Amino acid sequence: MRLKLEHRIGVRAPAGVVWDILSDLPAWSEWNPVYRKASGVIRYGERLALTETLPGGQPRDLTVPILDWAPNEALHLRVSRLGGLLTSVRYLEIEALSETGCVFSNGDLFLGLVGPLVARRMRRTLRRSYALIGEAMRDRAEARWREAGGGAT
Repeated sequence: MRLKLEHRIGVRAPAGVVWDILSDLPAWSEWNPVYRKASGVIRYGERLALTETLPGGQPRDLTVPILDWAPNEALHLRVSRLGGLLTSVRYLEIEALSETGCVFSNGDLFLGLVGPLVARRMRRTLRRSYALIGEAMRDRAEARWREAGGGAT
């Protein structure tokens, strides 16, 4: 069984600007309302240390392996809980639409027997967390692009 939950948002900034923000893990604490801490190296086989706080929830420390990544395009992580019964692929993706605009998507593909059941029960909270991340990314990328002289004032 699989269940996909995600949020997509248009960003008036180049994909490279979004990637620069996404790949600067120590700076996540400055803009990311869900992952207040992030550290590690974005490289195949590496693990990232994240502190996740879902809306209305308590902070939770995660250590997640990188499944895949591509500069200016995507970062995919595997999240496993409950001894592997709850597994998801967490993704943050950038789709370039033009030289000055893109779509930023983030969400989870829930897998296994338990993953989709838990995701259905937590659907509202998860969707809200994805929206918070997307809106924060959009705001930061567009501000950075404007500061660089690339966007409308």
